[in-house]
Amino acid sequence: MRLDKKHMLFITGLAGLMVLLWVLFPPVISGRDMEERGPSTAIAAHWIFSKDYIQSGTITGKDLVMKDVSGNANHLRLINLEGSNQKHPFIRWSEEDYEQKDEVQTLQFNHNKSDAGGQYFQTSKNAPLNHNRFKNGYTIEVLFKLPKQFSPKDHGGMGIMSRGGQRSNLSVSAYKQVHWASHPLNLQRTETDWSLALDSEEDWYHVAVVNDGKNTSIYINGEADFRHSTAEMTGIDLVKGKGWYVGASEKESKADALFAGNLQEIRIANRSLPKEDWLIQHKPGDHVKNGSNQYQSLRTKKKNYSFLFVPDPQKTVRYKPEIFKEQMRWISKRYKRLNIAMTAFLGDMVDQSDSLEEWMHSSTSIGILDKRKAPYVTIAGNHDYGKGDPYLKYYGSGRFSDRSYYKDSSPTGYSSYSIIKAGSYHYLFLSLDMEHMKKDIPWAKKVLKSHPKTPTILLSHQILDMEGVTPMETERGTLAWDELVHPFNQVFMTVNGHHHGSIHRMKQNAAGNPVLQMLVDYQSSYHGGNGWMRFAEFDEADEMISFKTYSPWVDKLPRPQKTYFDVAYLTGVRDQFKVPFDFEERFDFVDQ
Repeated sequence: MRLDKKHMLFITGLAGLMVLLWVLFPPVISGRDMEERGPSTAIAAHWIFSKDYIQSGTITGKDLVMKDVSGNANHLRLINLEGSNQKHPFIRWSEEDYEQKDEVQTLQFNHNKSDAGGQYFQTSKNAPLNHNRFKNGYTIEVLFKLPKQFSPKDHGGMGIMSRGGQRSNLSVSAYKQVHWASHPLNLQRTETDWSLALDSEEDWYHVAVVNDGKNTSIYINGEADFRHSTAEMTGIDLVKGKGWYVGASEKESKADALFAGNLQEIRIANRSLPKEDWLIQHKPGDHVKNGSNQYQSLRTKKKNYSFLFVPDPQKTVRYKPEIFKEQMRWISKRYKRLNIAMTAFLGDMVDQSDSLEEWMHSSTSIGILDKRKAPYVTIAGNHDYGKGDPYLKYYGSGRFSDRSYYKDSSPTGYSSYSIIKAGSYHYLFLSLDMEHMKKDIPWAKKVLKSHPKTPTILLSHQILDMEGVTPMETERGTLAWDELVHPFNQVFMTVNGHHHGSIHRMKQNAAGNPVLQMLVDYQSSYHGGNGWMRFAEFDEADEMISFKTYSPWVDKLPRPQKTYFDVAYLTGVRDQFKVPFDFEERFDFVDQ
């Protein structure tokens, strides 16, 4: 069919309009299986750490160069820091990837702080990215995985990427939080944004640092938390002659804190990108690997009873008081039905001891338990001490004057003990203050000597710590063990918060009997702990103590409102476990 002159002019004009639109509004390069395209005004740099995107060289030849697939020539060259104690390849190709595809490879970095030497990548001196100030905002995306054996000692502070001249640094803290420390153009200082704590047992994470020209947020798997700077920030300052590091931070003009884990992809955009243009589209209903929203019974038998431990509420009291209040409402309504014999708070009742608002939030919420006569005990944490002893004002012995289970407090007023009936036994809760521990130990010894046959749980804010997945005893923990736990057979459990994370261990006392020691602290997790509490269900008939970690706050959220991190039950091996426990044998105390 032949086209007349009128139709030919229309088609020519339409084609011209399409070309004009393409020039004015170039497409954002995104997607998982992209091919190399021409330069984009939206994407400043894009690196895919796969053999398919090698510009030149090899790892074994130590001359590897990774291609900038944005077309902007910001290629990354491998930098080698040779060391005498190298025991393994610092960088190697790995079969692991974000979407677990057989044909995809990533780069695995194997660095410890003790290593002398290492490898990382750097942009060349003439790379366009080196001169970009990102005045209109930016989006930095990273697909990465932490090492399974993450160690605060070996990996804390490690750099994912940074701008030379110490002007910007994306790193992972000792608590496995992603930090973005940037020096904006409009400020004479560095501002820091940080994420919730990551789980090294999770497979992969998608991190997006987004600045819209004024505000910055860090997203982990599509979700941001309250941990962000409130300062207005424009662009990223630079130092002339400096490039970008990938897989390292910078200190004193040298590469420092080399990365450990897997890197799959990094992309930097010249502006704030909407979520629909991110590398990864997060699906509704996805949630963390070690969590579940499927119902689990917190009381599996009618005769069973529980003790409930509420870890450091400081962040929820400060930033999300509605979460802490919901915890208290839930306990007050269900403690009888679930036979929760005692609720124990593990310290840090507030985040800022000089904040009247926080003390009021904390006290008013726990007042819900008072109205329902739900039994509970508290201890102070390091955030609770301040001028005028605010902890004693709000949680001193006067608060418990009408509670029959509350027996006495120490001369300092900070330590106390309570006795409660549960199942076949009376249990003693010894709350030992961390700050006044040495002063209060003589008093605590008298309490234990007066109750030699009463099963005892020792509470203190700081006892057990953790290094990676290994329990570690603190200096205060050693003191408490030597003076109060090891010599007193009736102490069968210690529980503490303070140190971020969750871990437990069994340790033998002087009588040769096991003592369960447990650290529970979720303050660096999503929403400052997201309402998670630790249940200890005592089953005398089956000789078992079952531990579960549950959040009534998350359980109450409508399904459409649940984020990737909103799970009612934490199901990892350190959050949900069982301990065989022969009650009759363990509580058959000889005279002491």
